[in-house]
Amino acid sequence: MNGSSSNEGKSLNGNPKQIEVFELLNSKNGPKHCTLTPWRVFRGVLCLVILLSTAFMMLIYWAPVVCLLLRLFSVHYSRKATSILFGTWLSLWPFLFEKINKTKVVFSGENVPEKERVLLFANHRTEVDWMYLWDLALRKGRLGYIKYILKSSLMKLPIFSWGFHILEFIPVERKWEVDEAIMRKKLSAFKDPQDPLWLAVFPEGTDYTEQKCIKSQQFAAENGLPILRNVLLPKTKGFNSCLESLRNSLDAVYDITIGYKHRCPLFIDNVFGVDPSEVHMHVQRILPREIPTSENEVTAWLMERFRLKDQLLSDFLTLGYFPHQGTEGDLSTPTCLVKCFVVVTLTIVFIYLTLFSSVLFKIYVSLSFTYLSFITYFGIQPQPVLGYVKGLFCGKKAC
Repeated sequence: MNGSSSNEGKSLNGNPKQIEVFELLNSKNGPKHCTLTPWRVFRGVLCLVILLSTAFMMLIYWAPVVCLLLRLFSVHYSRKATSILFGTWLSLWPFLFEKINKTKVVFSGENVPEKERVLLFANHRTEVDWMYLWDLALRKGRLGYIKYILKSSLMKLPIFSWGFHILEFIPVERKWEVDEAIMRKKLSAFKDPQDPLWLAVFPEGTDYTEQKCIKSQQFAAENGLPILRNVLLPKTKGFNSCLESLRNSLDAVYDITIGYKHRCPLFIDNVFGVDPSEVHMHVQRILPREIPTSENEVTAWLMERFRLKDQLLSDFLTLGYFPHQGTEGDLSTPTCLVKCFVVVTLTIVFIYLTLFSSVLFKIYVSLSFTYLSFITYFGIQPQPVLGYVKGLFCGKKAC
């Protein structure tokens, strides 16, 4: 792969037509794959209304049960119930991408075994990369267990911020002096090997743009680092912290490279189904013992992974595909429809109970709304009562 990447890079530099294709595929402002028609606008708005309304009602009715009452007795079973319920709702997104928008999702590289605890790191082409990882997680039965490290401003989004908190995403300010303590505290809660885990990290820290790439290249040139064209230099402290905290409980680390045809999509492109035509994900499996242990060595290792990732993307932009395609099959349409039917039916029932049934349901909704707003704003996760009582008892006994 390395040799072919070098040759492709040389031919790319010398061929104006290939340069034009390269710039087009790197752009977020090129021509859209599908024309934005009134029908697509209507369909997109309808899908967004369904996604928001189902998210709101599922969170309002289920979150206090599985994330408060159940968690007071067992974090493990609370996470399991959360995975089943909210993983079912999350499956609506891959259904939208692959079945309604007809976006082709192509997986290549190595196959991902099921039932593994993994750390994933990927390049950050655009604002919706993280959503396409749901397509892979759904195929592996881990959709409800996937967690992200995301910028803290996203925790201010209405409704979605509740979901991010319930699913235990890790918000960061992208300032290590602020984030270090937060990350270590959050990561310490994910060490139990009995709890399934897919933790996704985007080491670049932000999505790719030409302006950011130029700044990244200037920094690289000044500090003797690789000059990268398709990715930004990774920020290594967050990745190293994840690896250091979880290494002993991980089955594998996955290096995922994401490429788009024929234009990098924005969130609104996904809603209206005008882009992308294809999403390609190349997967490389790495055992934790194959990764160095010291921080400096991990930094060098991650830099090298991104250099190889840059070469891989150069090949993709030239050839239109990653090597070893076809590692994952298509989503099951009947299964997607059943999950969609269940979520929509439950939402209709919840809306009816809220608006037309006993006043007790209105009180429940009001209390749930207040509870979700409170725990999300203050970043609170309930702790098991039995563990607290046991600790209190042991403390008194020691005295």
